[in-house]
Amino acid sequence: MSQQTHKKNLNEELEDLQYELSIVLEAMLLYAGVKREKLESAIEVYIDNIDSVLKDSQKEGVDEILEVVEFLKNKHKDLFV
Repeated sequence: MSQQTHKKNLNEELEDLQYELSIVLEAMLLYAGVKREKLESAIEVYIDNIDSVLKDSQKEGVDEILEVVEFLKNKHKDLFV
């Protein structure tokens, strides 16, 4: 396999993973109670705030994600059912 083909395959895999991750994020936010019509806004708020929410956090792994969701629920109640 040539290096160019290998890079193309890696790029395709990366795109597939990005797509899957975006689907998982959408599903997680919907399951957490985000209104379907507010989903795009919730994703933007999630991404915009993840670093600041976790800056001083002691949580790890799944608990980090849950902390960001709790932040959204507390600070952006309009996004939720």
